[in-house]
Amino acid sequence: MYTIPKAEYGKRVAKFQAKMKAAGLDACLVHGSEAECASVRYLSDYWPTFEAGAVFVPAEGKPILLIGPESENYAKARSVIPDIMKMIEYRESAEPQYPGIPVAHYPDVVKASMRDKPLKKLGIVGHSITPLPVYLALQAELPGVELIRADDVFLPLRFIKSDSELACMRRAFAISEIAVRAIVDEIKPGMTELQVIGIAQREIYKHGAEYEGHALYCFCGPRTNNAICRPTGNQIIEHEIIQLNIGARVGGYASSVGLPMSIGKLPERKQRLVEFGLEAHFKTMELMKAGRPAAAVVDEYEKWVKSRGFSEYLLYGPCHSIGMMEVEQPWMESVSTYDLQKNMTFQVDTFFAGDDFGLRWENGIVVTETGVEQLSSEFMKLVEV
Repeated sequence: MYTIPKAEYGKRVAKFQAKMKAAGLDACLVHGSEAECASVRYLSDYWPTFEAGAVFVPAEGKPILLIGPESENYAKARSVIPDIMKMIEYRESAEPQYPGIPVAHYPDVVKASMRDKPLKKLGIVGHSITPLPVYLALQAELPGVELIRADDVFLPLRFIKSDSELACMRRAFAISEIAVRAIVDEIKPGMTELQVIGIAQREIYKHGAEYEGHALYCFCGPRTNNAICRPTGNQIIEHEIIQLNIGARVGGYASSVGLPMSIGKLPERKQRLVEFGLEAHFKTMELMKAGRPAAAVVDEYEKWVKSRGFSEYLLYGPCHSIGMMEVEQPWMESVSTYDLQKNMTFQVDTFFAGDDFGLRWENGIVVTETGVEQLSSEFMKLVEV
């Protein structure tokens, strides 16, 4: 089984509480949803569906999982946090009223979690995804409590992966490669982009993944210059770039294998950019190891791309972190202020695009003291079928 041991969840909470104390916070409210479940699942293994969820964690006291009115039995069966309270703020977005169902309020949560300890400063984790109903209820029900953005107190706990986290990620990437292999074996001209994704989904679930690692995509032709896209009923055609990004989720951890491929030879100008993209992909990995400033890697990479005459095709790069989400903090950018550390995990993300086509190479890596461990490598090559 590829899972996180229950004891590891307890250690996560304890580390978080120590960081809260150091930051002068009395407690934190960690928000999550079905789409952005990572932080809530990191602490509880609870994965909201339809409804939202949160974990209230005091600096001293016991954590409490907060759920919507429909999720009680599901949460009890899943959560490693035994204390659970239902709240209307975490109901689904259709906003049912649930007449007759008793629900808790934030003062009830504070009392159950902190007993008689005062709450003066409450950190909000998941600032960008915490919805207005939660924020307004906090203001109304906890007057005088200072609400403070606290992502920087919590998120670094997720940056460096444990052995059990890495095991889940390695398996997720292995399943992703199986799915890509099936596509390469079965893809034919005339298939739709959606049918190609269907091949990947079949293999992802067949081989034990709990879900897709992200919204899977396949697209062919001019839309390959889209940095973000979804598959459609467009048909696969020969001698065009076919962009794949395929990811599985295992034990809460995401993966993604991205590559441009083709049926038959590509036109010279497209093949040239595809091949340069792969060269740039390897260049990023060459620049990475523990101790290197993230900004220095980005600066050197961008200068190298410019020196090769391809900067006009560069949107961003070259890496973002990957873990419980396919894209999560920290990003690697020219303004980054951190150094790479052993067992950080990144998605090397090499995207180049022109006016009428583009390409993306994506593979996961683990930072080591001497370089990187590749979590996927089978399709870091030009694939023509």
